[in-house]
Amino acid sequence: MPAINVGFEVIPKADGMDTYQIVDKAIEVVQQSGVKYEVGAMETVMEGELDELLEIVKKAQQACIDAGAREVMTFVKIHYRPEGVSMDEKLAKYR
Repeated sequence: MPAINVGFEVIPKADGMDTYQIVDKAIEVVQQSGVKYEVGAMETVMEGELDELLEIVKKAQQACIDAGAREVMTFVKIHYRPEGVSMDEKLAKYR
């Protein structure tokens, strides 16, 4: 199956806690997954197979809850092309 891109943003709600530390836990899930990824100021983009990437998003949400969030809103973007799509092709002209 060709690679696709999934971008996601978690917005944890936690009373009296630093939400950046909670978001860091979600990013750790991505880092430990082994997929190609890039952390941005507003979202993290991953490259791989859809089912695997969506599973990572679910684990990232749970990591936020486990870190103390009482709830988390998650926004997901999917870029699909039948022959595949890569982050490199999108970003090469900017690097």
